[in-house]
Amino acid sequence: MRWTAPALRNLLARLDETYPDARCALEHEDPYQLVVATILSAQCTDARVNLVTPALFKKYPNPAKLARAKTDELEALIHSTGFFRNKAKNLIGLGQALEERHGGKVPSDREALAALPGVGPKTANVVLANAFGIPALAVDTHIYRVARRLNLSTANTPEKVGIDLCQRFPEDYWIPLHHQLIWHGRQVCDARKPKCEVCPLRDLCPTGSGKIEDPHRSGA
Repeated sequence: MRWTAPALRNLLARLDETYPDARCALEHEDPYQLVVATILSAQCTDARVNLVTPALFKKYPNPAKLARAKTDELEALIHSTGFFRNKAKNLIGLGQALEERHGGKVPSDREALAALPGVGPKTANVVLANAFGIPALAVDTHIYRVARRLNLSTANTPEKVGIDLCQRFPEDYWIPLHHQLIWHGRQVCDARKPKCEVCPLRDLCPTGSGKIEDPHRSGA
């Protein structure tokens, strides 16, 4: 289907109705906790990260403590999140960089955030949106899949899909849209077995209505 302005408004309205409480699944109390949790979430579920972070933040409650962490002790705490050696290296580097460059505080500047160890553009967008309320739209595996199935983008990288989404929707919608598309991907638009029969977006979705082949399954 061709995404006209009325169709896009209809899509947003349905997402609002279906996922009114959509929010960041990573439990955090401040920007520092969020950036740490987001780094840990790479190749790991948010639920697993949430099991690990209470003990982690108790031992390393601020960047100064994290900067001085002993590698083996930190690795033991985050082992279950996977890729723990690289993550531990990045977290210690993060603490050091925050202390040395930013006075122990997480910056709200996009470029400064993305330059921190283990962060990059995607994590920076997550922190900007959820810790500072600055419009940003990070594209994870769920958003990438849902956006392509809805034909909101035909791009083949998360970065390009993000650009397409930001061009289609006003800045005011970026933060809630990010969470709603993730929830939709988790609850309905599953990677292997999408629940098209109960999908509230089916008549708007060219994939679910059979108008186009599933771009996710084809690997396109």
